[in-house]
Amino acid sequence: MWTRKVALLAGAVVLSATLTAPVAVAHERGLPLGPRGLSESRTTETLQAGVTLTTIVRGAPDPADTWTVEVAVPGGGGSPDPDAPPTAISAREPADRLAAVLRAGGFESRVEDVVTPRLADFSGGSLGFRVRVGSYSTKAAADGQLAQARGRGFTASTVFTGWDGSPADRGPWVVRVLTIDPRTFRGSLAGDFGPDLERRETTSALVAARGATAGVNAGFFVLDPASGAPGDPAGVGVYGGRLLSEAVNGRPSFVFNGHGRATVTRNTWKGSITVGRRTLALDGINRVPGLIRNCGGLGDTPTTRPLHDTTCTDPDELVAFTADYGVSTPAGPGAEAIVDSHNRVVTVRTPRGGPLPAGTRSVQATGAQAAELTTLARPGQKLTITSRLTGARSDYVINGGPELVRDGHQHATPAADGMVRPNDPSFYYGWAAKRNPRTIAGVDERGRVLLVTVDGRATTSLGLSIAESAAVAQALGMRAAINLDGGGSTTMVAHGHVLNTPSDATGERPIGDAILVLPRT
Repeated sequence: MWTRKVALLAGAVVLSATLTAPVAVAHERGLPLGPRGLSESRTTETLQAGVTLTTIVRGAPDPADTWTVEVAVPGGGGSPDPDAPPTAISAREPADRLAAVLRAGGFESRVEDVVTPRLADFSGGSLGFRVRVGSYSTKAAADGQLAQARGRGFTASTVFTGWDGSPADRGPWVVRVLTIDPRTFRGSLAGDFGPDLERRETTSALVAARGATAGVNAGFFVLDPASGAPGDPAGVGVYGGRLLSEAVNGRPSFVFNGHGRATVTRNTWKGSITVGRRTLALDGINRVPGLIRNCGGLGDTPTTRPLHDTTCTDPDELVAFTADYGVSTPAGPGAEAIVDSHNRVVTVRTPRGGPLPAGTRSVQATGAQAAELTTLARPGQKLTITSRLTGARSDYVINGGPELVRDGHQHATPAADGMVRPNDPSFYYGWAAKRNPRTIAGVDERGRVLLVTVDGRATTSLGLSIAESAAVAQALGMRAAINLDGGGSTTMVAHGHVLNTPSDATGERPIGDAILVLPRT
């Protein structure tokens, strides 16, 4: 049986009562979203010993927010990722030219300067200029103007101005917070990717498969088959103490054990294989060779630094595989050494790819590394695979970024974590500056784990920018916090149901992994 409590802040006084529904009252202290004095309700219920769910609704629809048509300035590129932002930002001159062309065609166009706040490692200020047409009270009316613009050959989309990130917006925002207190928690906390790494499952399916009390989506993952195996973590992945995916070197991660003790750290990874007196560096674990999602690897092009939502490449790689990857290892040109539990080479197959016999692992080689592997790894020889992760380690390590809070202070790091792309302000605009659905994980001063989802891309909940995510995490009491995968991936499940409203038109998105709250066994 769940218990439900509503806590209402009124000045410095905290009022609480056992209720069956939330009550909204205006109060001066609450989430740092919108102007002071907005109404804010907080409904808290106990899911199991040591685990509560708090639903926060702040603000109400703002008549000042309208629908408009945003026209892409020529010169940008596309992406198959449904969360990839459109090409919308440019210098003033091309934006003015586009606006003039639109006006000549009978459209009421305007040019707007996009100004963003300073963050821990990003100076903020003007990102550039966007071009918009019209202002409409309904999406249907804006869609009518959109059809006309597209009919004239313009690339455009309808957007809601409440998603821009203005501090003057009055909401609403819907925030859900799972709190796990390790002092009274008697269940277990787990990261789970399902039957194998290379396939995607919904958060609700992962919750149901483990009989979890609750869960949220977790790390970034490969979505596009052209970038690797869909579902494979796009960064570090440690599950049950086993390192199954290498780090995007230098990026932050959420680290926790089964008892609910957690922290945020930054990881680097190194791996190698040794055959006789020869040692060769590994490039990765359990991913398609040659494709490095989010970059940050060894000898990758165009960069060895983290670069979010970018797939770097490397034609000459060594990648280790475990049976956790999937039914078969990736097929393609190159070679693959199968290694048994005694670190002896069973066979070397060319081309690479196929099922792994029970109790074996493998190392795949591509490009110049393939000839090296086939020369060194002969059946019966000893081949030792070494894999080391630096930074805090525990039962579970989940990839994410950027960092949001450090030592109780707002500390958003989009530049270090690859969300600031050189010569591409449109990516930062769409991914970090604008409001989107967000999933956040952190730990507070009392050692409690907080798992947060914020709905977005809707008029019923605006979402958060990265700057707002850091502010909200701090306001919720987190001393360390990290942004996890968001957008259409953002999902929270409890009571056996999806609690939030995922933003994808198709509903709940299949994801790579989830953080699960398991009952006591």
